[in-house]
Amino acid sequence: MAEMVSKGLDGLVVDSSTISEVTSESSKLIYRGYRVDELAERCRFEEVAMLLWYGELPTKEQLKQFTDRARPNRTLDARLKAAMDLYPRDAHPMDVMRTAVSQIGMKPGTLEYTPQQDDEARVDMLSKIPTIIARWFRLRHGREPIEPRLDLGFCENFLYMCFGELPHPTIVRAFEASMVLYAEHSFNASTYAARVINSTNSDIYSAVVGAIGALKGPLHGGANEEVMYMLKEIGTRENAKAWVEDALAKKKKIMGFGHRVYKKQDSRAPTMQKYGLEGAQAKGDMKWHDIAAIVEETMIARKNIYPNLDYPAGPLYFLIGFDIDLFTPLFVMARITGWTAHIAEQKKNNRLIRPLCEYTGPAERRVVPIDQR
Repeated sequence: MAEMVSKGLDGLVVDSSTISEVTSESSKLIYRGYRVDELAERCRFEEVAMLLWYGELPTKEQLKQFTDRARPNRTLDARLKAAMDLYPRDAHPMDVMRTAVSQIGMKPGTLEYTPQQDDEARVDMLSKIPTIIARWFRLRHGREPIEPRLDLGFCENFLYMCFGELPHPTIVRAFEASMVLYAEHSFNASTYAARVINSTNSDIYSAVVGAIGALKGPLHGGANEEVMYMLKEIGTRENAKAWVEDALAKKKKIMGFGHRVYKKQDSRAPTMQKYGLEGAQAKGDMKWHDIAAIVEETMIARKNIYPNLDYPAGPLYFLIGFDIDLFTPLFVMARITGWTAHIAEQKKNNRLIRPLCEYTGPAERRVVPIDQR
């Protein structure tokens, strides 16, 4: 049996999916047949959510019907607001996300949701998660929370709830591109966790809470946070090259580089780098972009390793004004679309996910009574 073991499921194809495809050799990512870089350039985030959920890009009328249905769900009920007011202010935002989404999922009835109920649940979570993040962002800074506006798009409304005003349009566009790029990525750890939970016939909220737990780990969703901590440690562009050289000599991991699937470069990174540069120029602050560029040049020259999506996303989020530990909840805000698309797909043709394990412990032995041990 030993030859069948694949630590971390490396290289194993465990199921099929119509939602997205990651092509490692050509570093390409598609959502239901569309290249993700083209979607980021030409589509709003809500359009991409509809593509992932319903299989096709919407018409103008279909998009309007969807947003008219989704936007009224943005407001949090009084019980969730009261609960959040009691959360410790030093709690990690991902713990806040996990707890708040679990509270949203406290529904009467059975575990079995109909497809229509699942659709209502995912629309509800897509609408409320930005409000949860924005409310927590303001509460932890001692500011009064700002209620959502129904006249603003998904990204505009979120940034308004966080900062009380709309940033420069270039910043909004860069942030929206990041949401599209983070929306879906095949059988990553959190998505697979959601599918495993759903395969037991558990409910959609439990599957999403499990996915949030998986995403919290720094080997998955926390990478964009670690990128920014690294850049802050480097501090100046003058220090950048020497810092990387020293880190490589000490065999330290350089955050934001390489990917478990892509052979060369994360297909999403160039698009995010483009929007990150535009955002830095719009803010008139090139410091983090310049440091990151030198680190990237050094890594490619020394190790031939290219940046992944987290590398340009972290500096953009920091420039916008988000706390570093809020970066992964922003990932949740986007990936709720991919997670729930996979949950629906798993449910359509479900089989309990129950892999085998090779036992490598002691050989069979007898129990010795306690007074003889």
